[in-house]
Amino acid sequence: MTIDEIRDNFAVLDDWDDRYRYVIELGRALEPMPEAEHSAANKVNGCVSQVWLSRRIDRDSNGEPILHYLGDSDAHIVRGLVAIVLTLYSNRKPQDILATDALSIFDEFGFGQHLTPQRSNGLRSMVERIRTDAREVLAAAS
Repeated sequence: MTIDEIRDNFAVLDDWDDRYRYVIELGRALEPMPEAEHSAANKVNGCVSQVWLSRRIDRDSNGEPILHYLGDSDAHIVRGLVAIVLTLYSNRKPQDILATDALSIFDEFGFGQHLTPQRSNGLRSMVERIRTDAREVLAAAS
């Protein structure tokens, strides 16, 4: 699934109950995260729900780093938000991650008005965790 497909699907759903159901479905489709990855090191601080993000660094044919993520949450809607974040950021080069403004995309979808302040903070924490990873990988490659 691409962010454009998610955007198109969101556009046809007028009712926020339907949009929340769609977000939950996205979470159910997440690549499973092994139980061993549900560790303190992978836990995202700043989220009310439990959220985990694990990172693996692969290399493309030119040897450039590609960040691959697995994610999970103990809350259905948050797990769907994780799925959207990973659609934006997983399997990307660090510089592409840093060039993508996930929060503006979430605002475009209307989440700014429809998420609780706690979930909004958690979303920002997820995005910042991935952006920090990207900056660290770029710094290490220099």
